[in-house]
Amino acid sequence: MRTYYLFRSENDPQLQAFTDDAAGSKLPAENGPWTLVRPVFADEDWTHTTTRDVVAAGVAANGFLLVTGQGTRDQPTSSKPVIESDRVEGTGVFDPKGTHIGTINRLIIEKVSGRVTYAVMTFGGFLGIGSHEHTIPWDKLDYDTRLGGYRTDITEEQLRGAPSVFSDREVWPDRTREKEVHDYWRSSPYWSGL
Repeated sequence: MRTYYLFRSENDPQLQAFTDDAAGSKLPAENGPWTLVRPVFADEDWTHTTTRDVVAAGVAANGFLLVTGQGTRDQPTSSKPVIESDRVEGTGVFDPKGTHIGTINRLIIEKVSGRVTYAVMTFGGFLGIGSHEHTIPWDKLDYDTRLGGYRTDITEEQLRGAPSVFSDREVWPDRTREKEVHDYWRSSPYWSGL
């Protein structure tokens, strides 16, 4: 276990962040300035409502984990309504229980509308060895500020049984194959709303 540092945003007292950097240099500047609340040492009892495992996954994926005090998921925790794709890539994905089940590897974007349609998610393995990629519809993910990542109703067991769709060397499949993916995930196809 490692020591984490709990910070509070001076602009939003409900917004806190965990990081493994005592100076807070990994924290998002748009939510700062940040004030150190206290270190949370590896050997002390964990008392925060966000679990140590969730903090560890968020810090490993992003360098920090944002959490809100008494706010709700619907309240924005950032002054920016958009995010750069490279900041989404590497973000953790959590199942309904808040267990880290994978990481977003890349986004698939519909060329004409510019809309994100899929996330290619990596799960399992260690240091990239034995890991698996699966493409899931973007609408299956909701950003959760408490987790600092995306929450989904998908379980790791469902991921293991999911059809493998796209890899780096494959040609993008046709609508029939995409429909199979949406049927598996019980998600409306993105093109039905275009």
